Amino acid sequence: MATAAAAPPRTRNQAVDLVKTVAICAVIVTHVTAPAFGMGDVGSAPWLTALFWASVSHASVPLFLMASGALLLDPGRELTLRKLYTKNFPRLLIALLFWAVCYKVFIMVLFGGVTVPGLIQAGKELVLFRHEEHLYYLHIMLLVYAFLPITRLVAAHATAGQMRYLLGLWFLLGILYPTVKIYWPFTLLVGIPTQWLMNMTYAAIGYTLLGYFLSAHPTSRRWPWGAAALGGFAVTFGGTWLASGSAGALSGHFLEGMSVGVCLLAAGLYGLCIAAPVGDRAERVLSFVSRASFCVFLVHIFFLKVFAHFGLTALAGPAVVTVPVLSALLLGCGCGVYAVLSRIPGVRRWLV
Repeated sequence: MATAAAAPPRTRNQAVDLVKTVAICAVIVTHVTAPAFGMGDVGSAPWLTALFWASVSHASVPLFLMASGALLLDPGRELTLRKLYTKNFPRLLIALLFWAVCYKVFIMVLFGGVTVPGLIQAGKELVLFRHEEHLYYLHIMLLVYAFLPITRLVAAHATAGQMRYLLGLWFLLGILYPTVKIYWPFTLLVGIPTQWLMNMTYAAIGYTLLGYFLSAHPTSRRWPWGAAALGGFAVTFGGTWLASGSAGALSGHFLEGMSVGVCLLAAGLYGLCIAAPVGDRAERVLSFVSRASFCVFLVHIFFLKVFAHFGLTALAGPAVVTVPVLSALLLGCGCGVYAVLSRIPGVRRWLV
């Protein structure tokens, strides 16, 4: 009796594919939701609906950073300085500059027409890294790449206890301190203690170490991650509501990626993704969306602006409906673009 052929080994990290899928959906929801805050006063039902969507989706960039850490810091994956600076770094920089140019030209065409002074100004802004707002993530990733030779050493040689200590220090100075610094008694601090905190860009590197650590030390228990996600959402939602109520307008302090609530939400969602079982059919979908996620991230603002130009925004109806529907539409458009561009070898390698 012939034995069944062995299943081919999996070459993709299913958990990371799931994380990246959740992250790109969250990115889109974040950008779709933004106009919805104009639907009512602070604390009104429409405003709270917008805050709900914003609170569940602002873990997007931390999730992308954690997924990158799980892959880039894996000691089993070879990454020499030569490969880093002849492949990884140039690919990211070329994609950043190319799409930054596309957005500059696109906005001129959509809103004012292409002019020589406009092109000159666009060129200046390009060189000075004044790019379309969402491309800031690529600016951060350039720094993440620059630190990879060091962070990979930490990931490869630090013990679990040392990693926990480092992550605890990062959480204290890169997440907790920046969150509470605007409140008493921290507002009384002066001098050097006010500079102990990490700024957002360098604190972002900590998320890559967190992603690697959680992937290297998985647990099948889901309740701690669920509790972290729910707690993070509560802090983000409640903190933003209270701060906005005091300010009389939307306060984004608790929605920032380096705030306590968003960090807890991101860690909880990441842990849940690691522990979640993925079936074969879902695996194929997640694999495609994960591979498309970089392209979707780069191009979805094109569609968002075009739709807005024709009045199709979250303001077109109740945000409880318009946000998920428009987000799904943008995800489909972005994946469609990837399906086309990924068939072009040079484009697939350098731009998407």
